[in-house]
Amino acid sequence: MGAKQTRSEHDHQDLVEKTGFSVEQIQNLHKRFQQLSGNEETISREHLKSVPALANNPIRMQIIEAFFDKRNQHGNELGSYETIGFEEFLMVMSHFRPPTLRTTTEEKETMRKEKVRFLFNMHDTDGDGKITLAEYRKVVEELLSQSGNIEQEAARAIADAAMLEVASTNVPNMRPDDFYEGITFEHFEQILKDLEMESRMHIRFLDVNTTKVHCGK
Repeated sequence: MGAKQTRSEHDHQDLVEKTGFSVEQIQNLHKRFQQLSGNEETISREHLKSVPALANNPIRMQIIEAFFDKRNQHGNELGSYETIGFEEFLMVMSHFRPPTLRTTTEEKETMRKEKVRFLFNMHDTDGDGKITLAEYRKVVEELLSQSGNIEQEAARAIADAAMLEVASTNVPNMRPDDFYEGITFEHFEQILKDLEMESRMHIRFLDVNTTKVHCGK
C-alpha cells in the first residue's frame, strides 16, 4: 500500500511539473476524468459528446476535437488520437489554467500565447499553419446556425466579408485580385491582442468544480 501511494504521489508530482496544476487540482480532475470515462483508462470522443453542457454549443465538435489534437500536448506533433488517457486529458486542461498571484509577467505571457495557440488550432483543422477561408466559413456557419434566422449563403457572405477585412488589415498592400492564403498564427495573435483570455477560456463545460480547480486564492 505504501509503495503504491508513493508511486501515485511521484506520478502526480510529475504532472504538477508538466501542467502547473497542484496535486489537489490533479486529483479533482482525475475524479472528473473517471466520471467521463466510466472508470476506464481512456476516453473517446463519444464520452465527451455525452457532456450535457456541450449539447447546444455551436462549436461543440471543435471543442471535442481539441482534446484529441496532438498539437495541444505542448509539443510539435501533428495528427490526432483515437482515445486519450488522463495525462493527455490533463495537458489539454492545462490550457485553461489561470495565472496565480505568484505567476511572473513572463509566465503570464507564455500562458496567454499557449491559450491563443489552442484557439488557433481549433480553427486550423488541417494543421497547415493557416486558417483558410473554408475553415473560417465553417466556424462562422456553425456559430450563426443557432439563430435559425440566417441561411447558409448569408453566413458564408458574413465569413467572406470578415476574412476580407482581416486580409486587408494583415496585408495592407494586397490588390483585389490577390489570393489571401489564410490567417497565420502571428496574424491570429494580433487579432486577439486586446482580448482578455482568462474570463473567456474556462472549464465550466466539463462540470468541474472551478473553486477547486482554479489556482488563484
